[in-house]
Amino acid sequence: MNLRDIIAQRYVKRFLLARFVSNFGNGMAPIALAFGILHMRGGSPTELGWVLGASSTTMLVMAPFGGVIADKFGRVKIMGLTDLWGSIPLYLQCAFFATGHVPVWVFLFANINFGLMWGIFWPAQSGVMPAICKEEALQKANALTNFISNAAMILGAAIGGIIVATMGSTTGLLIDAATFSFSGIVVLSFGHIIPKRADNENSMLDDLVHGWKVFLSYRWIVAVVAGFGFITMAWAMGENVLGPLISIKYFNGAKSWAFVLTCESVGFLVGSVIGLRIKLKYPMRFMMAITSTLAIYMWALVRPQSLTFIAVSAFIWGIALDLWSSVWTTAMVRQVPRESLSRVSSFDAMGSFLFRPVGLMIAGPLAATIGIPRSMEISAGVVILVVVLVLLVPEVRNMQMPTSTESNQ
Repeated sequence: MNLRDIIAQRYVKRFLLARFVSNFGNGMAPIALAFGILHMRGGSPTELGWVLGASSTTMLVMAPFGGVIADKFGRVKIMGLTDLWGSIPLYLQCAFFATGHVPVWVFLFANINFGLMWGIFWPAQSGVMPAICKEEALQKANALTNFISNAAMILGAAIGGIIVATMGSTTGLLIDAATFSFSGIVVLSFGHIIPKRADNENSMLDDLVHGWKVFLSYRWIVAVVAGFGFITMAWAMGENVLGPLISIKYFNGAKSWAFVLTCESVGFLVGSVIGLRIKLKYPMRFMMAITSTLAIYMWALVRPQSLTFIAVSAFIWGIALDLWSSVWTTAMVRQVPRESLSRVSSFDAMGSFLFRPVGLMIAGPLAATIGIPRSMEISAGVVILVVVLVLLVPEVRNMQMPTSTESNQ
């Protein structure tokens, strides 16, 4: 099936529109929030880390239940509702940013709510494309979704840097909130689509336990997810907190960091193109190996290197990360029983982001104690160590990609 046929399928076009608009906001948000806090009266890297950590922590708390909620009440409908509801407190946060001071309770309210919605959205999203797209086109459809999402993030990051530098962070954050509202409304327009599943009278706890057992039964999933818990910790510390600080100290603030994130997003786009055609016999072996590109990106921030070198490193990491998205999603869909997919995805999300709040919260104090260069060296070292340890697991090295979903029927 070619791309034109995929887009022609009913509801796929609306889903792609929603992802484009939402990810435009996602590309803008990290720049707007980071520089909004760092430039705010009394703002600091530590405060930025705690704000981001609040949403990540609540996402982790909700993620296991998010999969159960999505499986029980409809993945498409739940995805739309979480986008819509998640945007509401963001408007309140924007109103306070406009005054030049945001009380702690506003940050907590907005970001805890967003984290809860994120924890439900993540596992719900994984089951939407299989519900609206034909089976044989899933890998191409997933890659196309990533391509469109990443194109939007490129635009969002590039335009976000300009908006933050010229119009202020409040405008950028307001646009981000509006994109979530729009995306939620579009997805809810086909929220009645519910994949067929066997009748189930189990309690939420029963479903949660069953999903956990299915998750544990795939050792390659468990090993990779455990490794990514530490990888996302290092990545979050370097990119979300210390990166903007380095940009203010050594470069041109928001514009410079927007350039780096735009290059990373361009890498996502290139990764999406590669993901349309790539076929890997041993996907986890290859994907873990190229994850080492994150260490290069983190190392580039140590001195720091030239802005161009940092941007190129971010670009290469972007390619690797987006390939992860395409290959991982396809592997999960083809091996995990469809009725358990959202629940397994929720444990995937929980494990992959388990230590992200730690990275965000320790970044500021660590940099103040041992300095930014040493902090970035630690981040790079953690990535290399984790890659090696995960590749030592036989189930990861020897995992082969099925050619169909025959094993999960």
